[in-house]
Amino acid sequence: MRFAFKTSPQYTSWNDLREFWSAADDMEIFESGWLFDHFYPIPQPGRDFQPDGPCLEGWSVAAAMAALTTRLRLGVLVTGVHYRNLGVLAKMIATIDNISNGRLEIGLGAGWNELESAAFGIQLGDPAERSDRLEESCEALNLLLTQETTSYQGRYQHLVEARCNPASVQRPRPPFVIGGNGERRTLRTAARFADHWNFLGLPPDGFARKRDILYGHCADVGRDPSEITLSSHAWLKDGSAAALDDVVRTIEALAAERCDLAIVYVLPPIDVRILKPLTARLATLV
Repeated sequence: MRFAFKTSPQYTSWNDLREFWSAADDMEIFESGWLFDHFYPIPQPGRDFQPDGPCLEGWSVAAAMAALTTRLRLGVLVTGVHYRNLGVLAKMIATIDNISNGRLEIGLGAGWNELESAAFGIQLGDPAERSDRLEESCEALNLLLTQETTSYQGRYQHLVEARCNPASVQRPRPPFVIGGNGERRTLRTAARFADHWNFLGLPPDGFARKRDILYGHCADVGRDPSEITLSSHAWLKDGSAAALDDVVRTIEALAAERCDLAIVYVLPPIDVRILKPLTARLATLV
């Protein structure tokens, strides 16, 4: 089992995030750090939901973390593909991969947040449209990041001799991390395009069920499932012994179901002091 952490940039400050990530960058037990892609706060376990609370923009924070850190791989888990023009997103990806010297991973998802999408006038669409857009975006983004020029005509994505220069440091491109549990569409898209699939963090037996469905789609599309890293969240509500015990139990159960990467989701407030007891507990699982 490998380990990562996630800090959603909501109900927190840049200074607290910077302190946490700087310290975690020196802790080799973590292979990667993650943020989320929302403009409003979202509900999280054991927290009062305040949609009018503070929320930093995830890709902007990721760019800052790419410059701040030296070792951690990093990414936004996951990017709603409806939020940004795909060419703009490709330029962001290539730029941050250059800033980080090849440590970026590309989180991608269909999007779901109706509240913030409506507030900012961003077209979300119904579930079928979201799934169609995700699949199309993966296909077009893969081309845009691996070819010198790309033309693409789809329902949602339109590229005309588009260039992404400079290219990413990682070749042929940074890994695609597709997040989501949708059995018919999202997991099939993951089977086609993902280098890494992220389970949204329901109980471990739910992870096992979705894993098997993903593998079924891999068989259908002729993909070797061993090529896809499997990850899941493990929620850390606070720094108490009970909360740390819960995380350890969750990770042990995920390991039993052949999960490759446990992403410890550290809920706000983000406090660097939680890292020492957390890493001590994770070390017992290595």
